[in-house]
Amino acid sequence: MRPVAPVQKEGPRVNKEIRVLEVQLIDADGHNLGPTKINDALQAAEDAGLDLVEIAPNSVPPVCKLLDYGKYKYQSQKKAAEARKNQKIVEVKEIKMRPNIDDHDYDVKMKAMRRFFDEGDKVKVTLRFRGREMAHQDLGLKLLVKVREEVSLLAKVESDPSLEGRQMTMVLAPR
Repeated sequence: MRPVAPVQKEGPRVNKEIRVLEVQLIDADGHNLGPTKINDALQAAEDAGLDLVEIAPNSVPPVCKLLDYGKYKYQSQKKAAEARKNQKIVEVKEIKMRPNIDDHDYDVKMKAMRRFFDEGDKVKVTLRFRGREMAHQDLGLKLLVKVREEVSLLAKVESDPSLEGRQMTMVLAPR
């Protein structure tokens, strides 16, 4: 039978979990009380009706603070949820074209592309060649260069036009 590995605890160590002889103690008001023996720090926490929480475990000696651990945990969870809420997920939108695209169709695609940049999304421009169009890849490259020049104020080129099989692609990111 194998020995069972100790379970790793999530979050900072609290009270009796702190296994050092001396800690840098900070009281509930934020005043630094200096290096203190662990037993004295635990006693101070008990007297104040608070917990001894290890704030900076990697420093020498570790920094511990007197605070209400339940309240501390709740506030850190709220802060993490707020950070997740404000995160913007960048999507890659795809615009598909053909080398002999009509002017009006091109304008519609460019309008959509500008809207994607305004929303903060990246745009992958895909140019598909069919049949004998493969013999005129220079027309496709000219079209992608035209697209790049039109959106140069709104976006920067993340990957230059490259040919993969029968498709030529270019990725643009908003400025």
